[in-house]
Amino acid sequence: MSEPPEPGHVPAEPSLEEQIAAYQREFQDLDPQVEQVVSALQRLNRRMNVAYGRQTATLGMSNAEWEVLKALVVSGAPYRLGPGELAKRLGLTPAAMTHRIDRMANEGLVTRERDEANRVRVIVELTHEGREKWLEAMRMASVFEEDLLQDLTGEERGLLGVMLTRLLRRVEVAQPDAGGRLNDLA
Repeated sequence: MSEPPEPGHVPAEPSLEEQIAAYQREFQDLDPQVEQVVSALQRLNRRMNVAYGRQTATLGMSNAEWEVLKALVVSGAPYRLGPGELAKRLGLTPAAMTHRIDRMANEGLVTRERDEANRVRVIVELTHEGREKWLEAMRMASVFEEDLLQDLTGEERGLLGVMLTRLLRRVEVAQPDAGGRLNDLA
């Protein structure tokens, strides 16, 4: 009989094989191949988010702020969007987006100004400092991502990209509203 864990001890996460075996024990209809793919993707996503968070922290920003910078860059020059559009793209409430923009404006990463064509509308724009932070985060992410994929050949990387994109499209078609917050899915 094993001893109980010490108080405050966090047990290690079971291996994928151990997790799948436990699931099969409790749910006999489980397809182990499907579970291996899904569980590996979930774990990979979680670990990648931690790694990106560590990188952005060295730049003095959060993953959440990096997401805003990415959304502005993806929108194209002049890197401007309304807060509502940003909130929608990031799956945030307007209040959460306002709070994030406030912090980022105070840090000099974005500006927030009234739209001259429509004085009611506010425009969030990427600053030079914000773009430089985004570029540095991208440089760091590129090194991490190259290291992550180093054991795959170019052909395997291409095939993996195609397969993952196919899975993503299936989810997007089946769950078109899943890009937002979980409480929106009711």
